[in-house]
Amino acid sequence: MTQSLQQVGALMRKEFVLEWRQRYALNGMLLYIVGAVFVCYLSFNARRGQLTPIVWNTLFWIILLFTAINAVAKSFVQERAGRLLYYYTVASPLQIIVSKILYNTVLMLVLSGLGFTTYAFVLGNPVQDIGLYLVSLLLGAVGFAGSLTLIAGIASKAENSATLMAVLSFPVILPLLLMLLRVSKNALDGLDRSVSADEIVTIVAIDAIVLVLSGLLFPFLWRS
Repeated sequence: MTQSLQQVGALMRKEFVLEWRQRYALNGMLLYIVGAVFVCYLSFNARRGQLTPIVWNTLFWIILLFTAINAVAKSFVQERAGRLLYYYTVASPLQIIVSKILYNTVLMLVLSGLGFTTYAFVLGNPVQDIGLYLVSLLLGAVGFAGSLTLIAGIASKAENSATLMAVLSFPVILPLLLMLLRVSKNALDGLDRSVSADEIVTIVAIDAIVLVLSGLLFPFLWRS
């Protein structure tokens, strides 16, 4: 057990080291967030407080969704065949998928936090229950990282991986996104947290199912 955790930690450190060496990817995602927020500001001529809460919320999750797809899509596409063969000899498929999901979760949490801060600064912050909204960001980061990492692994086996990534991710992400929109809308309106209990349980269940399926299905994908 201890050795397995050490291997997962080593794989995660490798991801962080590669990301730090190739900072153009992270910088590109940050630039995408800032650019998307600025385009929304110009397109809607939206000064502080002029957007309705539902439009404010919808725009933010659309930006975050495309940021997640761009951030996670490179999980397996950037891996070379020789490096994958090396992984095959030193680590189990479960360790590899767990390290990828954990790394992408941390990455999504950072991007979500920076995105929310930038978005709220430029377009105003109408959220009345910040705590509940941050919970929705946390659950969304876990769900996006888990589902998109598995889909990226599947898409990497195809020739046109970018197109397959977009096609496969939509039906998987849509139920999760709808639940996240409901919870975050309740946080915007400042409703009692008990109103969002059913949606939060549903999101947690979706995240758990995605994580379990990733652990069960990825070994078969890895051996192919």
